[in-house]
Amino acid sequence: MRRAWEDRYGRYGRTDRGMTTSEYAVGTIAACAFAAVLYKVVTSGAVQSALQSLIKDALDAKF
Repeated sequence: MRRAWEDRYGRYGRTDRGMTTSEYAVGTIAACAFAAVLYKVVTSGAVQSALQSLIKDALDAKF
C-alpha cells in the first residue's frame, strides 16, 4: 500500500527528495549568522560596560 502511494505521488512530481538536506543547510547557515551577530553584540563596548556594571553592583550589594 505504501509503495503504491509513493509511486503515485512520485509520478506527479510531489516528491521531497533532497528537501531535508537543503533545510538543514539553511538552518545551519542561519544559526551561524545568528551566533555571529550575538557575538558582536555581546563583545561590543556598551554591552561589556553594562555587564561589568551589573556584576559590580551585584558584588557590592549589602545584605
